[in-house]
Amino acid sequence: MAKPAQQVDSFNNQGNNGKIGFTEKLGYGFGDMASNIIVTAATSFLTFFYTNVVGASAAAIGTIMLLSRIFDGATDLGMGVLIDKTKSKHGKARPWILWMAIPMAIITILTFAVPQGWSETGKLVYIAITYNLLFLVYTAINVPYGTLNSMITQDQHQRSILNLFRMSMALATAIIITNVTMPIVNVFGGGQSGWVIAFAIFSAVGVGLFLITFFTTKERVRPAQLESASTNIPMKEGIKALFKNKYWVIMVIIMVTVFVFFGVITGVTIYYAQYLLGDPGLVGLLTMVLLIPAVAAMFVLSPILKKFGKRNTMMGGLILIILGSLLMLVNPENLILIYVATALRGIGFAPLVGTIFAMLADTIEYGEWKTGLRTEGLVYSGGSFGTKVGGGLGSALIGWILAAGGFISDGNATQPESAIFAIQFMFTWVPIIISAIMLLILPFYKLDKMYPQIVKDLQERNS
Repeated sequence: MAKPAQQVDSFNNQGNNGKIGFTEKLGYGFGDMASNIIVTAATSFLTFFYTNVVGASAAAIGTIMLLSRIFDGATDLGMGVLIDKTKSKHGKARPWILWMAIPMAIITILTFAVPQGWSETGKLVYIAITYNLLFLVYTAINVPYGTLNSMITQDQHQRSILNLFRMSMALATAIIITNVTMPIVNVFGGGQSGWVIAFAIFSAVGVGLFLITFFTTKERVRPAQLESASTNIPMKEGIKALFKNKYWVIMVIIMVTVFVFFGVITGVTIYYAQYLLGDPGLVGLLTMVLLIPAVAAMFVLSPILKKFGKRNTMMGGLILIILGSLLMLVNPENLILIYVATALRGIGFAPLVGTIFAMLADTIEYGEWKTGLRTEGLVYSGGSFGTKVGGGLGSALIGWILAAGGFISDGNATQPESAIFAIQFMFTWVPIIISAIMLLILPFYKLDKMYPQIVKDLQERNS
């Protein structure tokens, strides 16, 4: 039997706008720590692993990654529908975190277990299958995880704080993974067996972190009108409503461009360290120099967000990324200069990761306000589609640009100058180009100022 509107409104006022406890914020953040054990592997090491350890063609790997991520992005919409139709005593997003934690660990290990005795074609088929499965399972756990932010609270600032916990812990994980992966691989004998053992360890840790997220979070937010409950919305109507939500469309475009940037930077760093700085072991230190300033900046981001808004804060970060990238061009092989420029890019990096998912969450209320339909799962699946396509395109660009530069897929080979230029172009110029594109798009996002009135209007619909 449906609850009277007054009771639903009382529930919303208690759960949507109240402060979230530290334990729940921390528990929510652990979920992205778990996810980033996988994401960091896929973006930072898989291309290198496939080309330099397995010996696969860079161009083939780039194409597989792009096609796989486009397919995976398309499955996000289906995952969004599943979330919106899930009915469980644990809610509709949280149970997926519980159900998918162990499958994600298993497929992560299999991804690195490419059979060495197989032919080149056989290896590429295995890579294509396991890479697709990896991101299919990742979709089944990460789309619900992202959706959970919008269901814990409806308060705009509390969502930003949850996102800061999420992203600061994700960045901390990236620092850890990029610094300990190669040492762990080497401790276990190096070569492919070392990679498999290393990611078996990471996967076990990831399962534990996902379980912490499941047990420490709670879904509270409900639709403004019971008859708009997302479990009753046909998929066709839900998708139609999405494309009437102009701010959702803008955020999907932004997420594609941001994750192209992430995919290129995280994937090309190990090549830059080896072939321009002369030491592949520097990849961990370069990542630390990028991400430690980003994590530090997260701690001062909250008052900046409150004063300037999410959009303007993100635009300021993009300007810092451009300045840091231009500084690198002064002397691309000067290690000290690269560290300084990377740190500057890291500070600019913080507003991007610290705002993007909270901005996406805010489009849920705009869509409900404009169309009367609240579809958290579809909104987040669309955003996740943007991250997958962007990350896949970023990874593909690495393979394609390396191939265009004549890169030789042999860890001991001397690379031609054209390959060295290709690596430098990706490390410095691609971030400049992508940041400039986002600076042109972001002025069209005007939801920050509208949001308080939108929430007020939604609450009045219950009265």
